[in-house]
Amino acid sequence: MVLVALADARGIGVEPPEAVTRRALEATRKQRLPDFSYLYGSYLRMEPRMGINRPGGSLGRSQACNLALKLWGDQRVTDTVLMEWLDRLIQRNGWLDLGRKRPVPHESFFQVAGYFYYFGHFYAARVIDVLPEAERPFYQDHLARIVVEVQDADGSWWDYPLYNYHQQYGTAYALMTLHRCRRQPQR
Repeated sequence: MVLVALADARGIGVEPPEAVTRRALEATRKQRLPDFSYLYGSYLRMEPRMGINRPGGSLGRSQACNLALKLWGDQRVTDTVLMEWLDRLIQRNGWLDLGRKRPVPHESFFQVAGYFYYFGHFYAARVIDVLPEAERPFYQDHLARIVVEVQDADGSWWDYPLYNYHQQYGTAYALMTLHRCRRQPQR
């Protein structure tokens, strides 16, 4: 998600364009629903209870959107909100998994598409990074278990048959997720 990348850039001293950041934050906030689900697109604003916009359909997307808003100082996105959505991802992971490897996007329940799977898990791992240190191990362990259990026999991971690079991007997302799930040495 671009807002997360812009926050990363800001963290290393590269100031992102203020107008771009402001518009992106406004657009993300406009798509946020009261339960911290996010519309799949602004064109669906008149259908907020459509499956793809409900918590089951927003399961992967809410991780990225909540993280982006938190990194940019949105006071509504608290640690409690982040942990509630991580809990949902762990408990309801089957919704995302039902869409994984299906060749037609949005054919699964809540209109989940396969390409939400590793995207959502990667941003969940990024969410874990911003939680208080004491809260992280529980989520790191659960997220790592989920990702390891769906590794293919050839060692790769993939969630959606995207052109000819689905194994490469799926494996990259999975490895970046697992890397963030590693426990830091005790100080």
